[in-house]
Amino acid sequence: MFLLKITTFAGLASIATAQSTFVNQTSCNGKNYTYQEFAGYGLISGNARDEFGDTIGGIGSALALDRSQWTKLSNGSYTGVLWALPDRGWNTEGTLNFQPRVHKFDILFTPQPNATVANPSGNNLFFTYKETIRFFGPDGTPCTGLDADGTGHISFDGFPDLPVATYRGDGFGNAGPGGRRIPVDSEGIVLNPDGSFWVSDEYGPYVYRFNSSGVMIAAIRPPDAFIPMRNGTESFSADSPTYYASKGAGDDVYPADNPTGRDNNHGFEGLTVTGDGNTLYALLQAAANQEGGLTKQTERYARLVKYDITVPSAPRYAREFVVPLPLFNNPTAKASKNPQVAAQSEIFHIQDGQFFVLARDSGAGHGQSSTLSVYRHIDVFDIANATDIKGSTYDCANCSIASSAGVLNTGITPATYCSFIDFNVNSQLNRFGVYNGGAQSASLLNEKWESIGIVPVDGLDGDDDEWYVFSMSDNDFITQDGYLEGGEFQYSDDSGYTLDNQVSLFR
Repeated sequence: MFLLKITTFAGLASIATAQSTFVNQTSCNGKNYTYQEFAGYGLISGNARDEFGDTIGGIGSALALDRSQWTKLSNGSYTGVLWALPDRGWNTEGTLNFQPRVHKFDILFTPQPNATVANPSGNNLFFTYKETIRFFGPDGTPCTGLDADGTGHISFDGFPDLPVATYRGDGFGNAGPGGRRIPVDSEGIVLNPDGSFWVSDEYGPYVYRFNSSGVMIAAIRPPDAFIPMRNGTESFSADSPTYYASKGAGDDVYPADNPTGRDNNHGFEGLTVTGDGNTLYALLQAAANQEGGLTKQTERYARLVKYDITVPSAPRYAREFVVPLPLFNNPTAKASKNPQVAAQSEIFHIQDGQFFVLARDSGAGHGQSSTLSVYRHIDVFDIANATDIKGSTYDCANCSIASSAGVLNTGITPATYCSFIDFNVNSQLNRFGVYNGGAQSASLLNEKWESIGIVPVDGLDGDDDEWYVFSMSDNDFITQDGYLEGGEFQYSDDSGYTLDNQVSLFR
C-alpha cells in the first residue's frame, strides 16, 4: 500500500511544505499526484487453504476493498474487509477443472512511518480468512478454470452466447462423468451495493455479473473486434492444454494464435467502476492480435470499453478508447528484441476520466530465472482528449485500430499516459525487509502484481485527497503442498518453490 496525495497544481506548494521528502511526483492533464512512501507489507501463506479444503492461491489477480468496512481506529491502525480474486487455479503444468471463486479476508493495518532501511519494520498488514464464494453458471453448474473449446458455445435465455469447456472424467485426470462448463479465468472484480459483483475474464474476453451466492446473473460480450477468431469462426480457446493431457501435448486448435481478437490469455485484465457505481470500464491486457498483439514489441495499443450499468441487468455499451501501454528495455533480451511493451494487469478509476493502471514486465521475481524486475509500475492515464472509437469503423471482426506491426491508425488520439509509482525502489522496499533483484528468498518480490485498491487515509471519505493504495501479487498457486477439488487433488509444483501471496502498501 502507498499513501497518495491527489491535488491540482494549486496545491503543490502546500504538499512540499507539509512533506519535505517524497518518492515521486507526476502530473497528468492538470492533476498532480505524489507518491509519498512505501507504507507496508503483508502476506498470505502459499500453503493456506480455504473452507473447501483448496489451496488459496493466485489471489492477487484482483482485489476489492469494501469501503463501508474501512475503519480508522483510535490507536491509528485500520481495519477492513478485502476481497481477493484468484484466477483459473494451478495451471503452470496445464489447466484443471478448478471452480473459480473469490475469497474474503478481514485485514488489520498499522502504519510504521518511522521504518528505515537501517531499522526496518516487520510485516504491518495482517489477514484473517472469512469466507469463499465459488462461481456457478446461470443454471447452477459450477464454472471451470479449464480452457474453452476451440469451437462452439453454450446458450442461456437472456445471455449472449458464452464460451464452453468440455472435459472428460472429473477434469483432474480421474474417472468421472465428464461435462460442459463455462470457463472463467478471473482477472478483475467490482463490488455492487446489492451484494452482487462483476468479474472480468481473460478467456472470452467477457465480463460476468454474479449474485451474492456466486451464481451468474448477467454477461457482457464486447464488440466483435475483441472476440478471438480462427478459420472464420469464433474460437475462445487460449491454446492452454489440460494438466491430464500428455506432457507437451498441444490444445485442439489451429492456428495456436488466433489471427484476430484478444491474444491468448490477454483478455480483460483490467476492470473498474466509477465512484457513483454507474459506469464500468474494462481494458485488454495488451493489443488485440490484428493490431500488433502477437509480439511483445508491437502489442502497445490496448482497447478500453465503457459500459453504462445504471441498470445492472442491461449494461449499455457507451464508448471505447485506446490506451498506449509503456515501453521498457528488457535486459535479458537481445537489442533487436527491445524495447518491449509492459502489458497491463489492472486498472482503477480515480476521478474525472483518470485511471491508475498497473503495467509491468514479466519473468522476473521470486521463483523466476531472473530476479530483477525493471518495470513494475502503477501509472496514470487520462481519456479526456482520447478519440471515441466506438462504431462500425473499428468494432467489426476484421477491423483494426493499428497495423499488425503495432502502428496506430492516423486520426486516432490515444489516452494520455503518465508514469507514476515504481514498485521496484529498493530504498523504500527495504524499510519493510523486502526487495527487488538479488538472491532468491521469500522476501524477494514475486513476479506478478495484478491488483489495485484504494482507501482513504482519514478512514472516512477521503475529502483531503489522501489515499492508501493496495496491490497484491498472483502466485499462480505455486506450492509444494497444494490441494484442489475439496482437497482430493494433491500437487506440488515442478518449480520446487512455494510462493506466498504478497501484498504491498505504498504511501
